[in-house]
Amino acid sequence: MDLKEYMSVRRAYNVVRQMVDSENRLTFEEFAIICHLCDCDQPVKTSSIAEYQGALRPTMTHRTNHLEGLGLIDRNEGERDRRNVVCAVSERGRERALELAELTCAQIPNGHALSRTTPERMLKYVDAMGSFFCKAGDLVLLGLRSLEGESATIMKLVDVLGLLQPTVSMSVASLADRGLVVRDRSAAGAHTTSVRLTHEGALAVDELVDQIESLVVRRRPRTSA
Repeated sequence: MDLKEYMSVRRAYNVVRQMVDSENRLTFEEFAIICHLCDCDQPVKTSSIAEYQGALRPTMTHRTNHLEGLGLIDRNEGERDRRNVVCAVSERGRERALELAELTCAQIPNGHALSRTTPERMLKYVDAMGSFFCKAGDLVLLGLRSLEGESATIMKLVDVLGLLQPTVSMSVASLADRGLVVRDRSAAGAHTTSVRLTHEGALAVDELVDQIESLVVRRRPRTSA
């Protein structure tokens, strides 16, 4: 997977997430869990899902509890060891995953990476991306990288990332405190701030891009003629 593909999917899903009412809204990681389970032939241990996402058990318990509460997955005790809780996607979960994939595809503009991908293929992309946890601050760094080194205003980053303005502003402030970005007053107006990567920020985003490029999107098995 490359950066353009990754950013296309994350931006599109960020937009879709804002369209969903708060009670049914899923984080990207929760959406990825459903996609992951859709691709599994049998129930998966919660510990294995946590390993897939690189998450701590309490974090994964919170995510799977939320998904179960929405009726998107079923959780049961393991057949051999009752301490091992296993998860399986429900029929409602499969329908919801495909619906979210369709909405995500619809939010990718023509000419952008993956603008012609199918919802079924999108499920594969989200599954692969679910193994890489990316915070809002990381997305800001990646957004700046996607602009090929150009500085960007907060509103430009909002458009590039599909995130809400307060989220972007707080992330930029945190990154600036860590020395990863610099905020400059724009010549266009005293109240307009542009953001650019520092040398340290460029090094940090290089590591993120390396992780993205290591993600493998599985293809459908070929059928014999």
